Amino acid sequence: MSERALLRRIRVWLVVFVVCLVLSGLTAFPLVHELRWAEDLLTSSASPFPEHLPALTEWITRVRAGLDEADAKYPFVLYGTDWLAFAHLVIAVAFLGPYRDPVRNIWVIEFGMIACAGIVPLALICGPVRDIPFWWTVIDMSFGIIGVIPLLVVRRMVKRLEATGATPVAAPA
Repeated sequence: MSERALLRRIRVWLVVFVVCLVLSGLTAFPLVHELRWAEDLLTSSASPFPEHLPALTEWITRVRAGLDEADAKYPFVLYGTDWLAFAHLVIAVAFLGPYRDPVRNIWVIEFGMIACAGIVPLALICGPVRDIPFWWTVIDMSFGIIGVIPLLVVRRMVKRLEATGATPVAAPA
């Protein structure tokens, strides 16, 4: 594979990762509305979830009720999720470095891999402390496990690009 084709593949993988990171972050802003929508969807008369996955339906209802109460009485608590969203967006911006020059900025990719790995112990420690059902903790951990996959692919390709001694082609503006 040519250096140019390898660089293009690296950039495509990075764009996919950044888009997912941004979407994940943006969903942290409207949590109250999202949970109302999710509960309405799960409890609608056509939904199979209450019958087949009652724990999921009960959990979404509990989380929605908690968010509604926090939003009504303690809206400042939800400010934490605004910062969560902001952190996702800031981390996404960091990946512009590897997009421009993946070899020189491989450390950002490795930082992302470390962050993905850190999700697992965080979920395993904080989940029980915050009374999160274990099956939801597994869902949380899946973000780190799934998120590290494209970064592993990108890191491997960057190492191949580095071995060619190629200098990156300027990223399109």
